Amino acid sequence: MSTGTTDTSEAAAPQRVAIVTGGASGIGRASCARLLADGFTLAVCDLTAEGAVGVAGPGGLGRAVDVADAPAVEAFVAEVVATYGRVDVLVNNAGIAGDRTATVLHTTPVEEWDRVLATNVRGPYLFARSVLPVMIEQGGGHVITIASVAGQVAFPGRSAYTTSKGAALMLAKSIAVDYAAHGIRSNAVCPGMALTGMTKWRLDVPELRDAVESRIPLGRVADADDVADLVSLLASDRIGYMTGSALVIDGGYTAL
Repeated sequence: MSTGTTDTSEAAAPQRVAIVTGGASGIGRASCARLLADGFTLAVCDLTAEGAVGVAGPGGLGRAVDVADAPAVEAFVAEVVATYGRVDVLVNNAGIAGDRTATVLHTTPVEEWDRVLATNVRGPYLFARSVLPVMIEQGGGHVITIASVAGQVAFPGRSAYTTSKGAALMLAKSIAVDYAAHGIRSNAVCPGMALTGMTKWRLDVPELRDAVESRIPLGRVADADDVADLVSLLASDRIGYMTGSALVIDGGYTAL
C-alpha cells in the first residue's frame, strides 16, 4: 500500500562538477557547452569574469583567474569546493600560442619563453596541484589536459609553444602514474590545427588556410566542437580504463 512518501532507498546521484580553465572562447567554450549538455555543473575561469560567467550556465560559477597566479588559482578552487563540495573533472584548457612571428629558439626573447610556459605549463600544474587533494579525498576524478600535436611533433618556428605542449603532455602522463591508486585518471587531448581565436588570423587568409589543409588527410582543420566531442567522451567515464593516454585528434596530420 502506498504511503504517499517518496522512496529514498536509492540516494540521488550527486551532481557532477567540472572546472574548465580558459573556458570563454575556442575549445574551452565549446567544451563548456558540451559538458553543460552532459549534465555537469561548471566552474569556469578565464582572464575576464564576464567571459567566464557567460559560459558557466545555470548554477555555474565564473571567475576571472590568471592560471599562472598561484594564490588566484588556489582561491578559485577553494571557492569551487566550498560551493559544490567536489570536483569530478578538471579540464586544463587555458593556453596561448605565443608571438605570431615565427621564432626559433635563439631568437625567442626570455620574456616570451616565460610567458608561454607560464600559461601552458605552470597553469595546468597549479590547477592540478590544487584539485588533486580534493579528488583524493572524494575517491576519484579525472584531469583532462588540452595539449597539442605540437607536443609530439615539433612545429617549425614555435620553440616555446612546442616545448610547452610537450611538457603539458608529460604532466598529464605523470599525474596518471602517480594518482591511479587514488582512483584518479589523467589523459591529454592533442588537437591539430583548429579554428579558434588563436588561429583565426591565419586561417582567415585563404592561401594560408589552403597551405594548412593541404597537409591534413581529411582536408580541413578542426572546429572547436570536434575537440569538445572528445573532451565530452573523456569526462563521461565511458572509457574508464583509459589513463595516461595522449588522444590525437588532427584529421590524420601526424599519420603522414
